[in-house]
Amino acid sequence: MRREAIIELSHRMLPGRESFRLETRTFDVTELLPEVVHRPDIWYVLSDITMSSHMGTHVEFPYHHWEPGADAADYPVERLIGEAVVLDFSHKEAGEEITLTELQTHAGRLREGDIIFIRTDMDRLFRTERWADQPYLSAEAMAWLIETVKPNVIGTDAAGFEVPGTDYQPNHLQMFQAGIAMVESATNLAAIGDERVLCFILPLPIEGIDACPVRIVALRKGAFDHGD
Repeated sequence: MRREAIIELSHRMLPGRESFRLETRTFDVTELLPEVVHRPDIWYVLSDITMSSHMGTHVEFPYHHWEPGADAADYPVERLIGEAVVLDFSHKEAGEEITLTELQTHAGRLREGDIIFIRTDMDRLFRTERWADQPYLSAEAMAWLIETVKPNVIGTDAAGFEVPGTDYQPNHLQMFQAGIAMVESATNLAAIGDERVLCFILPLPIEGIDACPVRIVALRKGAFDHGD
């Protein structure tokens, strides 16, 4: 596969430097498994990882805001693999609304079951004091997406797209009650542009967790070509 056909959409994970908890510790294998024998000159280690389910680029499942909803282990993996499209709202400022009318200007590019990414370019603020700055999607616009397009996933390169100033997170609730997963803090969406790409969002299938840090990759058309 040609490397230029692969688009990385996840932030690198830096222990001790994230907005959410990420800690690692590395041991010589014999500290944890004394029965394992290896020569002193052979490097052989194991690592422990402690992290938040919302650390870095992550995918959130219905269980996050809807008690009967699927968790990381039960969410259908086939809904996390599919064609993806990026909607460019990078002109929007933090705190500014993305309206239904603005969203509908992209209607011709959307297909049922899409993975939809909302580009804001707020990923430039990731790992800064302004990491949570974001425009937001109106509840009306979210309802239209869910009812008309029926996407499998909606994501963004910002920390989120929730309506501010509420006490019930209307966009989360609408998505999760419709069985739609949410991606937050993606990156590099500009590299996709107006293309349709094949996207893979593969979380760890851990029972009982509401979200999971994830590596997301997109493949351009022709990714499996074997030519020059």
